[in-house]
Amino acid sequence: MSAVTQLGYLGIGVRDLDEWQNYARDVLGLGVAARDSDGTVLLNMDGHHHRFAVHEDGRDDIAYIGWETETAADVDAVAARLEAAGVAVAQGTREEAERRHVETLIKFQDPDGHDCEVYSGPELAPAPFHSGKAETRFVAESQGLGHLVLAASNLERAMSFYTDLLGMKVSDYVTSPLNLGFLHCNPRHHSLAFAEVPKARKRINHFMLQLDTIDAVGRTYDAVQEGSAPLLVSMGRHSNDEMVSFYMANPSKFGVEYGWGAREVDDCTWEVGNYTAGSLWGHKPVQRRDPQPQA
Repeated sequence: MSAVTQLGYLGIGVRDLDEWQNYARDVLGLGVAARDSDGTVLLNMDGHHHRFAVHEDGRDDIAYIGWETETAADVDAVAARLEAAGVAVAQGTREEAERRHVETLIKFQDPDGHDCEVYSGPELAPAPFHSGKAETRFVAESQGLGHLVLAASNLERAMSFYTDLLGMKVSDYVTSPLNLGFLHCNPRHHSLAFAEVPKARKRINHFMLQLDTIDAVGRTYDAVQEGSAPLLVSMGRHSNDEMVSFYMANPSKFGVEYGWGAREVDDCTWEVGNYTAGSLWGHKPVQRRDPQPQA
């Protein structure tokens, strides 16, 4: 079955491009790959041309999600499955593909109205990535940029859409504080998760960046505690993926999880688990905000 293989890129609509660029570079350690003629900031973190496209449109929320496949034939196969299931699919134009720095793509919406793209042939960066933030290296490349947690009005419907039509696989479920489902498409424990929140304040709960050392996470944790960004949730360790992480707010006021040490999935031996608590320790809320879970 042709399937998506990684979370390739995210488009984010924001109010203040300069604030986001500074935050991404100085706090997260991402690089500025380019700035398009319309002002869009393209951010990189590994061997791909870019992983984030930050657009000035005022929404302060997710704009679109890009899922990578191995070949153009895989894109066509996913499109055929979507259309057979009654999902409207649009072929990306050459101009759209060039803006995304890919060879081919399709566009559609998932059951909750999230704008999704499936693509092949990503442009690679002209040189190895080096963060401007000392000793900052991300776990990305073939595992994709990290993970994404979105709001879903119906968890079962959302999970079925991505497994049946995009070929993702269930990692596990967490039932507290809300119902969450986790999906993977490569060894990363989850590239996508859904929180069953019928009327969420924002479509996106958070995205996650994984660092290659706990020290890189700890240094940024210290900086956030000293005021470089609002701290949302204290350091802790998750029960399902076992990642050690904390959560901060970005300039659009949704979460960024910054972590290290997540376990990986081997589909030959993996068993889907059900967890009654999201964390083994820590992960205590620091600021009050809408009751959306961390995953």
